[in-house]
Amino acid sequence: MVQLGLVGLGKMGFNMRERLRAAGHEVVGYDRNEAVSDSASLADMVSKLDAPRIVWVMVPAGGPTRETVAELGELLAGGDLVIDGGNSRFTDDKHNAEVLSGKGVGYLDCGVSGGVWGKENGYGLMVGGDKAHVERAMPIFDTLRPDGPREEGFAHAGSVGAGHYAKMIHNGIEYGLMQAYAEGFELLEAAKVVEDVPAVIKGWQRGTVVRSWLLDLLVRALDEDPELDDLEGYVEDSGEGRWTLEEAINHAVPAPVISAALFARFSSRQKDSSAMRAVAALRNQFGGHAVKKIGG
Repeated sequence: MVQLGLVGLGKMGFNMRERLRAAGHEVVGYDRNEAVSDSASLADMVSKLDAPRIVWVMVPAGGPTRETVAELGELLAGGDLVIDGGNSRFTDDKHNAEVLSGKGVGYLDCGVSGGVWGKENGYGLMVGGDKAHVERAMPIFDTLRPDGPREEGFAHAGSVGAGHYAKMIHNGIEYGLMQAYAEGFELLEAAKVVEDVPAVIKGWQRGTVVRSWLLDLLVRALDEDPELDDLEGYVEDSGEGRWTLEEAINHAVPAPVISAALFARFSSRQKDSSAMRAVAALRNQFGGHAVKKIGG
């Protein structure tokens, strides 16, 4: 069993702490929310850890992660190890690793998938960094990943940055899968020949080529709200989809499904689309097609 410092006890971090503790690991957590924190400050957390230390960071990507890594660089010592398990952009990892390497502190980036269900089911882990650092942290990874063969829930993807790159592509694929299920749901609802849409989707859970955990989650949502009419069709994106498309452009890799899924999310946020008003105007101009006037 190992000792671990865990920075960030939100939805994911909190559940990860619980899963690790249930397996017998000692976890000293720090969060700005005093109600869930084990420590008064980041420095207090570090002081409670025995050297050489391992600290896992689970804070929002971008500035918050970079700032946390920089602060840890001032608090940790040679031989310590930092793991960034958040959704950082892979280009940040080289910078973070360099900040820590000057102090003799190792760095791993770890893409984590599993959401709020990870505590029970385990997390899919994609790790980037030196092999020696990965092996040192393996007891943690083995506890967090799902039960079963290691290679089915864990991958040492490559050098620093590879873990978050793999997670970025994973999330891009996720966008496309979710959009396909969503469009199928809408088409089933639109076709009056199908009288029980939830039953059809539930029937896809076994024996079909479209069965998946995401489909299981859609069935769960439909059990709670068969027509999903308690929800607004407003969907945010957390960044990975955009980064995936940027990489597709950089490498000239066609990604029409992922791009369409991302743009569909943009469309969901528009209560009144200027583009679609222009389309309506053009159809009216060239074909005399009817338009709907505001207030008319």
